[in-house]
Amino acid sequence: MNSMILDRRAFVAGMAATTGALALGMPSPSRAATPVTISEAIHLGFYIPVYVAMRKGLFEKHGITPTLTTAGGIAQPVPAILSRQAQFAVTGTGMSVNATVEGAQMVNIAKIAGQISVWVVAKPGLKFTSVEDFKGKTVATLQFPSNTFTTPTYAMKAIGGFDPEAEGVKILQLPFGAQLQAVADGRADVATVFEWDASIGETQFGLETVFSLGQALGPACFASSFVTRDYLEQNPETVQAYCNALAEAQKLLHEDEAVFGEISAVEFPQLDPAVFKAARGRMFGDVSLVPRNPTISELEWNTLVKHESVAGTLRGERPYSEMVDNSFAQKATEEFGLK
Repeated sequence: MNSMILDRRAFVAGMAATTGALALGMPSPSRAATPVTISEAIHLGFYIPVYVAMRKGLFEKHGITPTLTTAGGIAQPVPAILSRQAQFAVTGTGMSVNATVEGAQMVNIAKIAGQISVWVVAKPGLKFTSVEDFKGKTVATLQFPSNTFTTPTYAMKAIGGFDPEAEGVKILQLPFGAQLQAVADGRADVATVFEWDASIGETQFGLETVFSLGQALGPACFASSFVTRDYLEQNPETVQAYCNALAEAQKLLHEDEAVFGEISAVEFPQLDPAVFKAARGRMFGDVSLVPRNPTISELEWNTLVKHESVAGTLRGERPYSEMVDNSFAQKATEEFGLK
């Protein structure tokens, strides 16, 4: 009889602990954490929600033990998840479309970057207030198909309504790290860059950030996290936990200004903290690069697909209804994120 009473008390205590853990958003003690591998394209500043979720223990809070691997290129996370070396991809959203067009079934589950994050930098005093100001200039970019090349080309055609070559625009395609120097030494009039390069240009090269192509183009799902459809169907609880952690990380980034600089300094220790201070305003602008939550709207999807199609980086198109499952991000936003 005593053993039965003790067993019942242990059961009740265990249930109480589990209920308390769930109420706090913590994993149940009776359920082991699920190991997952996240394959990021390159280690980039605008993947900051992933880094915050990792460094602040938010994946573990929701029952995931994460490993982050850097694939080394925008297309490389796709083979990583197809071969099951990773479960979650973090890269340019268009890579999910290309993989699906070629026969794989990818599903976008969370937004990582909310605008096409390319800025124009120039020497002080250069007037540059619209896409029209590209006319007649030499533009330093990275090699095609980098967005530093495709985004200004798309903007000139779609927003400016002109052909770059016909208007005397010269594109100077350069290796990583060479764009800012090309502007500083006069080989190029402007450079189109990502962060952290825009802020490095300001803090180390004496350049100015004169125009935001992302702001001009509007909200877009520039980078996303996606999985294979098979993984989604077989592991919905893990996908939900993953989105919960991202929603909480994005909320934290918007509510606590110190978190952005703190985690950026940990992830990019080679950079001067002044770079992160300079970057923050661009990362949290009117069209916020750091999303308020991981949901992907149809407008954001269509903006990205149109951009990539005109830029020539998509092998075909697939509709929002096929390529996005917003249910996990929506639930995560309602319970842990910012509306």
